[in-house]
This record gives sequence, structure tokens and C-alpha cells, in this order.
Amino acid sequence: MQLGLDFTLVEELVAGVDEVGRGPLCGPVVTAAVILDPLRPILGLNDSKKLSEARREKLFDEIREKALAWCIGRAEVEEIDRLNILQATFLAMQRAVEGLHIQPRLALIDGNRCPKLAVPSAPVIQGDGKVPAIAAASILAKVSRDREMAELDALYPGYGLAGHKGYPTAVHLEALRRLGPTPIHRRSFAPVRALLEDG
Repeated sequence: MQLGLDFTLVEELVAGVDEVGRGPLCGPVVTAAVILDPLRPILGLNDSKKLSEARREKLFDEIREKALAWCIGRAEVEEIDRLNILQATFLAMQRAVEGLHIQPRLALIDGNRCPKLAVPSAPVIQGDGKVPAIAAASILAKVSRDREMAELDALYPGYGLAGHKGYPTAVHLEALRRLGPTPIHRRSFAPVRALLEDG
């Protein structure tokens, strides 16, 4: 039985915000903002990394059905290369919070820093394992990005994107050396930049 976070911790009109995809060598950084409904419990919420893929997929649908509001934001590869990964992540978080159809009274951000937002915000270190709304955001962001990487795998075969999701695994690095970077690879990231400089 997968134990989750205590749903009684859910506070009214507090958005949880999290990101997925800061470390990969390719693809967008994806964020989500979620305002949970204290009256509609979701069992088993937890840091998305602690859940099986099947559990995340099930919770993805349940969160979207039961949350008071949710929005997925993103920053594209070009924005990551232009701004740097931290600023691109903050931009994607801003987009997710601004996209909520209900304005939260507070946004809790997973991590130790907050983007500039139109609403009050506070960072929560390892928040995806402590705050149900951040856990819900981590699940929406991860499932969304994983699905996209599976689609990009079909578009750019040979890199194994569906498996490693763009992270710098040995398989990915070997494919990069053999095939070269695709348009979705982040030129500002060291392994990709080194290949371009060598080539």
C-alpha cells in the first residue's frame, strides 16, 4: 500500500508549485501549479519520484478532476539556452501560477528560491515530500513531461528519450556522440556544447 502525505495539511487557496526537467540535456522544463480542494481528498499524494509510473498516471487524472485549479507551465529549449536553466524554470513557474483560473492567496514553491510572482510566495525545501499541493504539482509536471518525451522519442529515434527522458545517461551521451544533437537539445548545457565545439 502506497502511503501518501496527510491530506489534512491542505490549506485553503494555497497553490503548490514544482518543476521537472532542470537536469536533462534536451526538451522543455515543465512546471505545474495546483490548488487542492480541502473537501476533496486525494489519497497517496507524494513526491512524484517516490511513486510508480502507474500510480503517477492514476493520480494525474484524479488531481485534474478534484483540484480547485491547476495549470501546467513550461519554458522551451530556446528560452533555457537564452536565459539559463534557473531563470527559465522561474519563467515556467510564473506561467503556471498566472494560468490558474483561481488566484491563490499564497504560492508554495518547491526548493530554496522563489520566482517573482503577483501573489505572495514562500520556498519549501523538499516540499514535494512535505506539502500535498506541491506533491500534486510534481505529479502533474512529471507525467506531462514524461509523455512529451515519449512523443519526442518517436520524432527523434535512436536517442532513447522515452527511457531516460533526456537525462545525461550513458546511453544518451553515447547517442549524442554518434548522432549529434537534435533541435531539442539544450546548446547551453556542457555535454551538448562540448560536442558542438568539437564538431
